[in-house]
Amino acid sequence: MKMYLLQCSYVLQPHSKEHHHGSFVFLLLISIIFALYVVAAFSLNLAGKKWGNWKTCSFISGCILVAIALSPTMLDYAHHDFRGHMIQHLLLGMLAPVALVLGAPVTLAIRTVPHQASKALSSLLNSTFFHFLSHPVTAFLLNIGGMYALYLTPLYNNLHNSAALHYAVHFHFLAAGYLFTWSIIGPDPAPRRPKLFTRLLVLFLSVAAHAFLSKFMYAYAYPKNSLHSEAEIKEAAKIMYYGGDIIELLIIIAVFTIWYNKKGKPYYSFHKEKKYRAGSCLGVQQHSSAAKG
Repeated sequence: MKMYLLQCSYVLQPHSKEHHHGSFVFLLLISIIFALYVVAAFSLNLAGKKWGNWKTCSFISGCILVAIALSPTMLDYAHHDFRGHMIQHLLLGMLAPVALVLGAPVTLAIRTVPHQASKALSSLLNSTFFHFLSHPVTAFLLNIGGMYALYLTPLYNNLHNSAALHYAVHFHFLAAGYLFTWSIIGPDPAPRRPKLFTRLLVLFLSVAAHAFLSKFMYAYAYPKNSLHSEAEIKEAAKIMYYGGDIIELLIIIAVFTIWYNKKGKPYYSFHKEKKYRAGSCLGVQQHSSAAKG
């Protein structure tokens, strides 16, 4: 019993300077990304190529959500209370990615970066590796698999004692959440994007897997051997369940809204965006040659 109390006093002490320094690094990075996006959108509008204000607002909202999730106040709350951790998880891994993805940052980058950088980015998006990584099934396994590994293994209990592991998990939540959301509703150009049926199937599978995990955590008080009370874990599991449902509903609405807006239009082509860079799109070049002929 004495050893347990000593362990509690060690693990649940306030975040160290190392943790807060990591928070400031993340906040600095998200501030830089925010500034680059705003400058790029402004320059595009200045050049007469309109960039939708709602996209800019969406991306800014995503940056703000990430900043809230990684703020020192939220980090301390999540460190001491499993309910705070779950709110942080929903902000960082689910809600912020939706807002960031709908901001279409890849499209903005293709339109505004220098020619060589645009070609390199286009080549990356067209690569087999990226197609595999961004496939909804792969993104689903990275996203949901990370959550199952965190809460059903001793990984969660180790977060409190390692700042590096702590921020690695935060990064994984954000990156995997973004990748999964992008694979389902991403408005950016994507070669060989799976059809709507495939994306919906994976999305509903993700909804079911997320709901099952939260119910399992509620029923069996996972993560096991944590320093949180069973009542606190149950409350956090309910936040995960109902909060996840709301965000997943937003994704479903976005899927059908994007599909409806594109209905009856030519299939959204990867090469469509590259027309903003002369010579960077093989499809445009072939079209031009055919026109001359």
